[in-house]
Amino acid sequence: MTVVIVGGGLAGATVADELRGRGFTDDIVILAAEQHLPYERPPLSKGVLLGDKTTDDAFVHHEAWWREHDIDVRTGTEVQSIDLADRRVVTNAGEHPYEWLVLATGSEPRHLRLADECGKPVHYLRTMEDSLALKDALADGARIAIVGGGWIGLEVAAAARGAGAAVTVHEGAELPLLAVLGPEVAQHFADLHRAHGVDLRLGAPVTGDALSDADFVVVGIGAAPRTALASAAGLEVDDGVLVDELLRTSDDHVLAIGDIANQHHPVLGRRVRVEHWDNAIGQGKTAAATITGSAEPYAKLPYFFTDQYDLGMEYFGSVGPDGYDRVLTRGDFTGPFRAWWIRGDTVVAAMQANDWDASDETRASVGQAPPEA
Repeated sequence: MTVVIVGGGLAGATVADELRGRGFTDDIVILAAEQHLPYERPPLSKGVLLGDKTTDDAFVHHEAWWREHDIDVRTGTEVQSIDLADRRVVTNAGEHPYEWLVLATGSEPRHLRLADECGKPVHYLRTMEDSLALKDALADGARIAIVGGGWIGLEVAAAARGAGAAVTVHEGAELPLLAVLGPEVAQHFADLHRAHGVDLRLGAPVTGDALSDADFVVVGIGAAPRTALASAAGLEVDDGVLVDELLRTSDDHVLAIGDIANQHHPVLGRRVRVEHWDNAIGQGKTAAATITGSAEPYAKLPYFFTDQYDLGMEYFGSVGPDGYDRVLTRGDFTGPFRAWWIRGDTVVAAMQANDWDASDETRASVGQAPPEA
């Protein structure tokens, strides 16, 4: 029985790793479009840009490990089509039959035409090559314009300031991270970056003239799931590939995981698509369980983390489309800090910043009554 995994990121690598850990002895093939062995992406906007880590640190395993575990990793292999009826994938290097197919094609940065046509060098951040090129550009005295005040934009801003660059962040919302954190906590991130010398220009769309003084531009306005392959094959797609609790698509022999999986979440009671490291690992393990016949629904709450300057933060849960009624906070954002987003009498999301001993307690608070003020 052959398992074919499309995608050379953390999600796909975790499936293969977990299958071998569960005693699966049949063939496993990973088809990776990039020329690299499977690697993680969070270091690309964190440690690699800061100079604390190298790209070698991002690899899930090195070549010898894949060989020792008899996992066939085909780098530089682009999947061109999927034949659901005959259970085979067609690539630029031939065809591969499968009994199980796992789609872990990830996402790609959304492009901004205004930036692409501004006449300045433009950086997007997704691959190792992107990260290394951007790191080389982060020089003392460089003038950098960042379009987008989300996680990628702010992490790049922190790395750029650490390198001595002058940084301007353009964000159309009134605060960075406003849609994710709400004004109560997003304001703290705005204050943090201003305290480190970042010029935040908020509440207005960026213009070409605003980018003209920069030496180069970084665009971080979100990512789109890579669903073209799934859609062309006839799988059900709607803001990602639709999957159930076991990560099964509309075809019984195809799973979808990671950034592209729009999952019916058994705890949240709604569909959710998560583009974060922890989700890639968790769904990779669930996919392996499904393949090996174990009914283990993926029920982990969404989780993400960030490192900016001397701030480390973890966020658990999901406010979702129903929003929240209030935010309870404890501590000072410059030191240990915690926050809870509350709807009715229930915590729907929680975070800790620079309070690592509180991680487990913070995670456990989601779905519970709020702590006493």
